[in-house]
Amino acid sequence: MGMGNMASKSAKRLEPEAALKRSKPKSARKLLAPAKSTKPSRPWTLAEVTEAFRRFRAANPEPRGELAHVNPYTLLVAVVLSAQATDAGVNKATPALFALADTPQKMVKLGEPRVRDLIKTIGLFRNKAKNVVALSERLVAEHGSQVPRTREALEALPGVGRKTANVVLNMAFGEPTIAVDTHIFRIGNRTGLAPGKTPFEVEQKLEAAIPDEFKRHAHHWLILHGRYVCVARKPLCEKCLINDLCKWSEKTVAA
Repeated sequence: MGMGNMASKSAKRLEPEAALKRSKPKSARKLLAPAKSTKPSRPWTLAEVTEAFRRFRAANPEPRGELAHVNPYTLLVAVVLSAQATDAGVNKATPALFALADTPQKMVKLGEPRVRDLIKTIGLFRNKAKNVVALSERLVAEHGSQVPRTREALEALPGVGRKTANVVLNMAFGEPTIAVDTHIFRIGNRTGLAPGKTPFEVEQKLEAAIPDEFKRHAHHWLILHGRYVCVARKPLCEKCLINDLCKWSEKTVAA
């Protein structure tokens, strides 16, 4: 694909967390790694993990993702667009896009310049427009215009990495996958639930720690907890459902 395409291939394989490290200043990069002082005093027990997720389930039995979509295909597109962008920002741009193109065929027909214009309020919109059209072409040519239901096939699509594939598998097809974004990465390390140096390591530890009965919704419970309670700069420990179970040594409010 030439030098330009080699760069595009590299960008395709780059997970949002890694891309953020490359594109953001050092102050932003710090949010991706746990502080040295956050090392938990002891690991969680199975009883503690079970109790934590029991509380999440009691508070929100059927959690939902916040990305607007109308079918598995538009979900896939929305997740690709959400890399290094907020769900709210993506949701402002996609209604007009999905009104014109809610299938791979329609997106291909719409074309990259028009897609680019429709999503220009989203960060990295030029590369994302290219990936959206390219993955749509691949879906038409190789998957009968359907979103594939395996991680390997999803990750082979332009602009799709492991996190995106896991989100689609979970939200579109009900698979018990856990997509580790910056929120879940932070929670896994801060609370001591699943400490790890990489998103993949945190994902593997969560998979091993969380009982099967909670895995279907664990992804959303943790993201919502990280987005609205266990936030990066000033966590709201006074509102935390699992304050007494959390192993973080720097809680803003004692359990």
